[in-house]
Amino acid sequence: MEKELLIKSTPTNVEIALLEDRKLVELHTQKNDDQFAVGDIFLGQIKMLRPGLNAAFLDVGVRKDAFLHYTDLGPQIKSIQKYTKQAIGKQLQSQLLENFKLEKDNDKHGKIDQVFKKHQPVLVQILKEPISTKGPRLTCEINLAGRFIVMTPFRNGVSVSKKIVSPEERNRLKVLIESIKPKNFGFIIRTAAEGKKVADLHDEVSNLSNRWKLITEELKKNSKPGKLLSEVNKTQSLIRDVVNESFNRITIDDKDLHRDLKAYLKNVAPESAKIVSHYKGKRPIFENFGVTRQIKSSFSKTPTMSSGAYLVIENTEAMHVIDVNSGPKAQRTDQESAALKVNIEAGKEIARQLRLRDLGGLIIIDFIDMRNKENKNILYGKMKEFMRDDRAQHTILPLSKFGLMQITRQRVKPALTINTMEVCASCNGTGKVEPNQLLEDSIERNLKLVLEAYPKMKIGLTVNPYIYAYLKRGIYSKQLEWYIKYKKWIPLKSNEEFLFNQFKFFNKFDDEIRIGE
Repeated sequence: MEKELLIKSTPTNVEIALLEDRKLVELHTQKNDDQFAVGDIFLGQIKMLRPGLNAAFLDVGVRKDAFLHYTDLGPQIKSIQKYTKQAIGKQLQSQLLENFKLEKDNDKHGKIDQVFKKHQPVLVQILKEPISTKGPRLTCEINLAGRFIVMTPFRNGVSVSKKIVSPEERNRLKVLIESIKPKNFGFIIRTAAEGKKVADLHDEVSNLSNRWKLITEELKKNSKPGKLLSEVNKTQSLIRDVVNESFNRITIDDKDLHRDLKAYLKNVAPESAKIVSHYKGKRPIFENFGVTRQIKSSFSKTPTMSSGAYLVIENTEAMHVIDVNSGPKAQRTDQESAALKVNIEAGKEIARQLRLRDLGGLIIIDFIDMRNKENKNILYGKMKEFMRDDRAQHTILPLSKFGLMQITRQRVKPALTINTMEVCASCNGTGKVEPNQLLEDSIERNLKLVLEAYPKMKIGLTVNPYIYAYLKRGIYSKQLEWYIKYKKWIPLKSNEEFLFNQFKFFNKFDDEIRIGE
């Protein structure tokens, strides 16, 4: 399977597309002003205790209060409270925990008001991003994630990913980490650590230990609620967790981001740095690789498959509901085998849609009815196979007697929704249209204004592909006519994302030229 990452950078955000065999399976957006990201570590202050919910609301230094449930405190909460108090009071003897005495584990069935008092400071980590009107959800079980290992303060155990199946390799890694880990820190060995050398793992232990030292230093400097340590940004986090030897290419359209990510990869995965390339094409990167077209087709309410079958995806506050329809091309003979064929195709597309839209919580799928129990088991097995590459934790149940399949999928951020509907390019939503000939006049009128305002500036024009073809048509094209008329060559570009009657002028630095500014 060919895997590649495409990274598109704009002044306000970074968009990341993950493709498998050139098919879009994940789409991530990182805004430059995000206040919360899963993995960020904060100093919080208890604002309200809610014994009825067995939870607390915390001030973490931003407008939205964060939510902490008793079940997310973890067994080491007493040690965390002690560490937080000593760090703020500058009583810690070391930046690490070699001289720190761990407290007894917390009672699993206790009450929140037995653990916290109002205004008490506590070290917390973002477990889930804000969703809808809810603030972020917190945990006191602190994890510092690296590419090969995850460091867990206030513990001493070492565990190995179940995906590493070789007993010899599991034992080698466990013995290795136990020999180099700092005191009072536990470690989880990730699948990516399989086969790695001592030096690689030792470097990562050192890097994670340094991050913990930064937390200690920040606590000593400031006792007010606020962010202590940011998780690596979403772009780096995705590369850290996803990129492995099976990836073929990482393409980035921004020079600075390309440089930063290549340097980051040289530190965490030197073997993958060579697959990073800088896209210098004239067309937008997503348009050039067909991602824009896939976004338009995949995020509609009724995504269609190659056989003509289609899905209907509805979202509610409590769950997501997906209906499978055979479409007009359905075979009329041997209904049972035809239903199985469509259901398997739909199952593969549903697995892709769950990853692409990042749908979480409860998902109900209404497949086409099948009577044969063996066919139902085949579909259940195929669904588990299709979702094997999904990094979110999920559980799949067999088809019920009503033909419904239930899936629960981990939700750590809002589902990704993209409105693929466009305002009518002809009437702009009014229901009335101007003559097509006026568009050509409008472009030339604005061109004349730009040339008068900036006579010495190099100017380019970007339009919809249809208008681009019209302006370039024939030997004596409109573009050539402008050259003869204004004694200046106007380079043309097409952009699939532009509406039919949309056009913009740009300077040589690709900055938009606005008339009247």
